[in-house]
Amino acid sequence: MEVGEADAKAPAAGEVRIRVAFNGICGTDLHIVQGHMDARVDMPATIGHEMSGVIEAVGDGVDLAVGAPVTVMPLRWCGSCAACAAGHQHICQRLDFVGIDSPGALQELWTVPASVVVPLPEGLSLQHAALVEPLAVAVHDVRRSRLAAGETAVVIGGGPIGQLIAVVARAAGATVILAEPDAARRDFAAQQGAIVVDPIEGDLAAVVEERTDGAGADVVFEVAGTRGTALDATRHARTRGRVVFVAIHPEPVPVDLHRIFWRELEVLGARVYEREDFERAIELLAAGRVPADALITRVVPLDATMEAFEALLSAAAMKILVDVQGVGA
Repeated sequence: MEVGEADAKAPAAGEVRIRVAFNGICGTDLHIVQGHMDARVDMPATIGHEMSGVIEAVGDGVDLAVGAPVTVMPLRWCGSCAACAAGHQHICQRLDFVGIDSPGALQELWTVPASVVVPLPEGLSLQHAALVEPLAVAVHDVRRSRLAAGETAVVIGGGPIGQLIAVVARAAGATVILAEPDAARRDFAAQQGAIVVDPIEGDLAAVVEERTDGAGADVVFEVAGTRGTALDATRHARTRGRVVFVAIHPEPVPVDLHRIFWRELEVLGARVYEREDFERAIELLAAGRVPADALITRVVPLDATMEAFEALLSAAAMKILVDVQGVGA
């Protein structure tokens, strides 16, 4: 990755120019930098989609105020495909995921359609607001699962999204069992009230059986994204339980179809989010229901962005933010 100069784009009618404050780095960004998404991403590309900032200028017809704090729901849909016609615009068949398919937020001044801009409440830290997008993923996953108060959820994988799913599930009144091999991530989840299991040294199935009197979990979230965890996920669900596949599996993986048949399980996919998920994520952050400070491992200036990627590749950091207006010494 390189940092360089570019001309700022003035907002046209229906557009907003944002002075980006912070941008979080996620697993998709790592895949882009590693070259795993070259077929989808045109180079050179400006990436980034977990962001917060302040409106710097608006085009004609935009009813948003200069100086207002905002984030962006980085989805643009066609409005005419079968998915859009059915009301599922967030998984449009021609979806433009802004920051992947089109220029993203790792730039000081970012011009976007006003339709993707989401206002933030006054008083919400812009650092914390950079967590809205990944938190909205977790909110959508939990909403898709129909998880209810009093139910038990198993979260397989304790990376940033797994941790956020656990937080949202706990906020919904569920008991959470989280499986994660990294000790620091297990400690983090335990501090948020989850029951934690080391899936290598421990026995996740035994813990689930003990905690559910042998019935199994109401919902299982597969967030680790490995062949083994995909195969194991159905094992932990109760009769007519729900198994939600959250992680991206770029290649086909085995799934226990006999278990799905035997227990009449529901298998659900969960991808991105809808506007109501963004709004709920903002509510949770503004209410202090999310351990935002603990989730943010470090903040680096824009010209140290590549160092942030290298750190995420070499360590089990939770979330690294780029201070887009900042420059290193």
